[in-house]
Amino acid sequence: MNAKFKIIISMAVFGTLPLFVKNISLPPGEIALFRALIASAAILLYKFLTAEKLQLSRIKKELPILFLSGAALAFNWIFLFKAYHYTSVSIATLSYYFAPIIVMIASPVVFKEKLSRKQIICFIMATLGLVMIIGVTGANQSHGNFIGIAFGLSAAALYATVILLNKHIKSVTGIDRTLIQFFAAIIILLPYIYLTSGIHITSLDRWSLFNLLVLGTIHTGITYCLYFSSLKDLEGQEVAIFSYVDPLVAIIISVMVLNESMSPVQVLGGLMIIGFTLFNELGLVTNEKIKNMNRQ
Repeated sequence: MNAKFKIIISMAVFGTLPLFVKNISLPPGEIALFRALIASAAILLYKFLTAEKLQLSRIKKELPILFLSGAALAFNWIFLFKAYHYTSVSIATLSYYFAPIIVMIASPVVFKEKLSRKQIICFIMATLGLVMIIGVTGANQSHGNFIGIAFGLSAAALYATVILLNKHIKSVTGIDRTLIQFFAAIIILLPYIYLTSGIHITSLDRWSLFNLLVLGTIHTGITYCLYFSSLKDLEGQEVAIFSYVDPLVAIIISVMVLNESMSPVQVLGGLMIIGFTLFNELGLVTNEKIKNMNRQ
């Protein structure tokens, strides 16, 4: 399968995720747990069929960071699913896609990198876009939307944490990294669910169970395999551009399928978040490519 086709398909599938999450009558923590369990089984099956072995010696060296990133991933899912519950899919998605901006702001502290003028402008404009979304929501809609946006931004902060931690993982890449992070998420989620909501999987009706199986196998297991297998054949700029298929599909589903409305100001705010985030990411990819050429 062509690499570009793989990443477009995977991003489009990721964009349909909220449609299935909303049809699973389980608490967010339990959905996250079974998503990780089903996806781990699917990835292990993939590795068995392709005769790929886990790089245990490399994993052992990176295990503490892999565990921390897996824990962050687990609660990232929980907060994102909670955001879908309190606000519209489009608003939750746009709040969640503030993650790259958080990474950019955290990089000077974590990696001692200096912010360029372009990055500062991108941060200001993307933040203005977020304020436009929150401001309109606050004026015209319920208090629940504020909670949804807060959960979306919390999920974004946790996903930014996963990205920053992954930058420290050098020897474990792709599917192996994701599989270990899923294992870590399972270890973290089991006691969390036991102490909070408990296990309710046996009470699911067939429709909820179907959606949960699709979420775990297709949206997580199969799609992650497609995504990571495409990366080795794509340029960084191509990955950055194609990644935005995900929020675009999610917003289209929100408006066209779920009949969730967005005001013109919110649409403009969303375009500012996506546009300036993408503009910044493309610049980062180009700068990294120049650095690598200079090293050679």
